[in-house]
Amino acid sequence: MAKYKKITAYMVFGILTTVVNVAVYYICYQILKIPNIYSTAAAWCMAVVFAFLTNKPFVFESRNWSQKTVAAEAVRFFGCRALTGVLELALMFLLVDILALQGTVMKIFTNIIVIALNYIAGKYFVFDS
Repeated sequence: MAKYKKITAYMVFGILTTVVNVAVYYICYQILKIPNIYSTAAAWCMAVVFAFLTNKPFVFESRNWSQKTVAAEAVRFFGCRALTGVLELALMFLLVDILALQGTVMKIFTNIIVIALNYIAGKYFVFDS
């Protein structure tokens, strides 16, 4: 069971991060009628902040909250997330704006790809666990 602790925690917080991401996107895009790309960007920002605050202590068990450690981890975390965020924006633009597929469904689809890439980055590059 200990062997799968990180991946299980990441799945739980990945699901919660996806809920934050999709909920913010839905509110912005469907309710507030904010254009797709801006809704995607707003949802991404909220999800990344939530993910950092949960992944650091609960997934990768990084317990050092010193300013130096948090700053270094945050730069790496947000840098990696920026790369996958650009991928997500490009996919959402292609799938929703170009191919006219349903926005919320495509948001969930793109998040599956992004979550997998983010786990790899967190495990091997961001946190020293």
